[in-house]
Amino acid sequence: MSFLREPDVPGPFQSEDELLGELYSQMLRVVRHKLWHKSDAGDVVQEAWVRILEKRSTLREQSKIIPWAKAIAANLASNANRARRHEVSGDQYEQIYDAYAASASSPELMMELSDLLGRLDPKERTLLLYKFYYGLKDAEIAAALQLPVGTVKAQIHRSKAKLNALDKEDGKAHT
Repeated sequence: MSFLREPDVPGPFQSEDELLGELYSQMLRVVRHKLWHKSDAGDVVQEAWVRILEKRSTLREQSKIIPWAKAIAANLASNANRARRHEVSGDQYEQIYDAYAASASSPELMMELSDLLGRLDPKERTLLLYKFYYGLKDAEIAAALQLPVGTVKAQIHRSKAKLNALDKEDGKAHT
């Protein structure tokens, strides 16, 4: 049974086996490039093959099979990354919480952070507090301050850079 269900093999390929080998190679390359956890590449490519077989009737032009397959593989790699990001085991939660609790309870660290924030201008300080202390999203901060989201993102970025520069400056003064 022919994978393509077409008598002609598209492009420069001599046989269907040659085309399938090229498809596999191209999909694997795309998936490895996109995935954070490279060990998932085989599973993602396998899932891409399943999708290709399920949806092969939606391919309008046989000559576009390689870009179509690569797009399917890339989308599945993105889905795998998203799924991995949400997989955090109970042990990891405990480690994150312990690290946060240790830093939050350190009076020296809190004093240093308070000092650094106090050296920023009020607008910079407010943006950083909204973003990192209160956990607001950029769009929520933009709505609260009646600014475009892009402006808020840029100002947060510059404020973080300024805070880092102040921290490095303090580090040099102590050595």
